Amino acid sequence: MSGVFSRLVGQHAVEQELVAAASAARGDSPHSGTTVGTMTHAWLITGPPGSGRSVAALCFAAALQCTSEGTPGCGECRACTTTMAGTHADVRRIVPEGLSIAVKEMREIVQIASRRPGTGRWQVVVIEDADRLTEGAANALLKVVEEPPASTVFLLCAPSVDPEDIAITLRSRCRHVALTTPSVDAIADVLISGDGLPEADARWAASVSGGHVGRARARRWR
Repeated sequence: MSGVFSRLVGQHAVEQELVAAASAARGDSPHSGTTVGTMTHAWLITGPPGSGRSVAALCFAAALQCTSEGTPGCGECRACTTTMAGTHADVRRIVPEGLSIAVKEMREIVQIASRRPGTGRWQVVVIEDADRLTEGAANALLKVVEEPPASTVFLLCAPSVDPEDIAITLRSRCRHVALTTPSVDAIADVLISGDGLPEADARWAASVSGGHVGRARARRWR
């Protein structure tokens, strides 16, 4: 896969699903509030540490905002580049600064997310570490997910669908996408092609990473 999804390692099935959803979203008016094909307004992206949950969410956000006429997520248009850089006006990443995401913060996010997009196709809210939502914050988010604004998409990231990681009520209203642990070969390939490592170093780093892409990059030099 080329474009923004080239950053996602060893998740071909997930790439195909998210690209298909972004393509389906283009067939719908952003302000109609209807669901077309494989697109929906709330997603839960799960996977083990290092599998690329937040990367997948950000790539999907870019694909939804992508303005190219080709496959969504071209990686070259302004919408893609600003989304991946964290500067797109209609894409918000919620990264917990402490141990939890409080209800006050979530209410502020919900209020902003209810606005119409300013420059993009959608208002996209990426909630990294959604397992850190307090009960009050989860309930505040649930209310807007149950009655979503027509042009808003929520992308939640959590380790699993276990009730310890995500509220059952939230889980039931999201489309679930499960990432898997990347294979040694997939990690080695990205270290070789993307990071320019010699094959021997790349395969060693991948083999001792435990399927964690970030850990492999940190250990890439023996």
